[in-house]
Amino acid sequence: MPSTRVLYAIASVTLVSLVSLIGVVTISVSEERLRSTLFVLVSLAAGAMFGDTFIHLLPESFQRPGETLLPSTSVLAGILAFFVLEKFLLWRHQHTLESNDQVRPLGYLNLIADGVHNLIDGMMIGASYLVSLPIGIATTLAVIFHEIPQEIGDFGILLHAGFTKRRALFFNFLSAALALLGTAVAMLLGSNWESFSAVMLPFTAGGFIYIAGSDLLPELQKELAPTKSIVQFGALAAGIGLMLLLRAVG
Repeated sequence: MPSTRVLYAIASVTLVSLVSLIGVVTISVSEERLRSTLFVLVSLAAGAMFGDTFIHLLPESFQRPGETLLPSTSVLAGILAFFVLEKFLLWRHQHTLESNDQVRPLGYLNLIADGVHNLIDGMMIGASYLVSLPIGIATTLAVIFHEIPQEIGDFGILLHAGFTKRRALFFNFLSAALALLGTAVAMLLGSNWESFSAVMLPFTAGGFIYIAGSDLLPELQKELAPTKSIVQFGALAAGIGLMLLLRAVG
């Protein structure tokens, strides 16, 4: 692979990782005011996760003709893996209540799921530059447009889970930086990266289904005020709509 493409790939994935810092615009907003609007961000995140799963990840996972068992079992493996992981985090949380870390397990679950997702995004960018510069640039732009609503939602989830704004920004960036590792993996694997992504794409989809369905939606159902419930539904639909729009323009 020519060195120019390597440099382009590194620059592209670095730019994608920096999108995770979009939450920096909230630094000047008071914690109290920010948390009063978290129900909107959490609703947007749930919609974006469901939209990403059913509009992007699953259709991509089932593209190969005749291969339905592998992606199906990978989705189920993702759901089961995140169920076990949350059990462990809940157990740990219950036994460390006396410590200063009062972050809810949901925050760590989201970081892990998003980290895997970012790893795959990095692999897609790296693999696209293996084909050509124009395809690599087009893929990078698609990932950036896809990541903006996702990262806004992720930032809201971390705040909702108990992270401070600065910690949420820091850990969200660390999760996004896994895209760099993904690019390196794609370049090392070459054409074999598709075999790896064939398992990891549906696995990530399973993780998103678990988080959105078992953690985020129950949280949203705790809000019973009619006005806020309507706003919640609108934000949920907006998250799905953004992912649908990205599919349409992609």
